Amino acid sequence: MELAGRKALLTGATGGLGIAIAKALAGRGASLTLSSRKGEALETLAAELPGDGHRALVADLAEPGAAEKLAADAGEVDLLVANAGLPAAGRMEDFSPEQVQRALRVNLESPMLLAQALYPAMLERGSGHLVFVASLAGKAPSPRSAIYNATKFGLRGFALGLRSDLAPQGVGVSIVSPGFIREAGMFAESGAKSPPGLGTSTPEQVARGTLRAIEADKVEVAVAPGRQRFLAHFGLANPGIAVRTASGSAGQKAAAAIADGHSDDKR
Repeated sequence: MELAGRKALLTGATGGLGIAIAKALAGRGASLTLSSRKGEALETLAAELPGDGHRALVADLAEPGAAEKLAADAGEVDLLVANAGLPAAGRMEDFSPEQVQRALRVNLESPMLLAQALYPAMLERGSGHLVFVASLAGKAPSPRSAIYNATKFGLRGFALGLRSDLAPQGVGVSIVSPGFIREAGMFAESGAKSPPGLGTSTPEQVARGTLRAIEADKVEVAVAPGRQRFLAHFGLANPGIAVRTASGSAGQKAAAAIADGHSDDKR
């Protein structure tokens, strides 16, 4: 898809990844509807982006009905980038049923409902694109991330199934799967250090991966150093080995630091 002149809806726009993706899309000439829970930050971002026609819509996708309302308020769009997400880090016993529901709603249900509401108009026009920002955690397990793993495995499966339905009709569906990100995301927000020897990527690299997914109609773009990508793909094919590896001391230490760092806002 050529992005110049297109209308895009971006969720999670005021986070580190969201800001980088917004700048990349606007730089290609798209007009953006930016969404997150932070109204003032949205307005500031909309005003700072290059180009015209950018606007802000405040939405808390953890609330029932918020995804459907956001889709209605956004109106006709050519592109959805479903980027909003909760870290959902911690052991299962640390979550109340309501907190589990919030993670599922933000990370999995809302992207599905947004897609359901928006793609019929794309089909009528014979063009459009849906991008789901998942994670390499949607391919291989990690400790203290059972809920997060579930949402990202589910989001990846949904996107792949939806692509098989929509691609023959001219609507693209892509997955962007970041690995460990510095300057944004779980490690930056929690203050935890990523596991040694695996490397990290930047929000700008994720943004470039998002552009590549849209413009080249890629099924999936993994944004991570080679070793991370290899281990994730290996873990997908060899779940037993992946679970034993993730249970090692280095993985447990990093996971504990992330969970502790997100103890107040993870849910």
